[in-house]
Amino acid sequence: MRIVLTGFVLMGIFACAGARPNNLGIKHGRFAPCRRSPNCVSSDAPDANHFVAAFQPALPMAQAWPRLREIVAALPRTAIISETDDYLHAECRSAVFGFVDDLELHARAAENRIAVRSAARLGTSDFGVNRRRVEKIRALLAAEGVIGPGGG
Repeated sequence: MRIVLTGFVLMGIFACAGARPNNLGIKHGRFAPCRRSPNCVSSDAPDANHFVAAFQPALPMAQAWPRLREIVAALPRTAIISETDDYLHAECRSAVFGFVDDLELHARAAENRIAVRSAARLGTSDFGVNRRRVEKIRALLAAEGVIGPGGG
């Protein structure tokens, strides 16, 4: 009985994916706004709490975008769910409880920038995980010269 109970508890803990949001993607050239909770960052956010700078490619977009895709695909516990020539959606799972965050990237060639949004599906706080993820990607891109040293 104890084993069965433990199994159900563990299944509940590790089933923290939440439903895939229906507002993902680009609408009117922008990402969906972040909720009021502090577990989302976006280069389209109008407020400082949610804002994160877009990536400024130092290479032509035709070279920067494929490299960005490779970097995202190599992130631990990350799976690319959908992509087009200018949009990428990936799901990133936390190591311990399997919480899922949605990472979105949008190549805006006319502006020479790659917009980014990373948001937790569940809860209120993410303890800065989404902002750190974006900054890790920025650092990896900068280290390879894909974006400039400031990166944003």
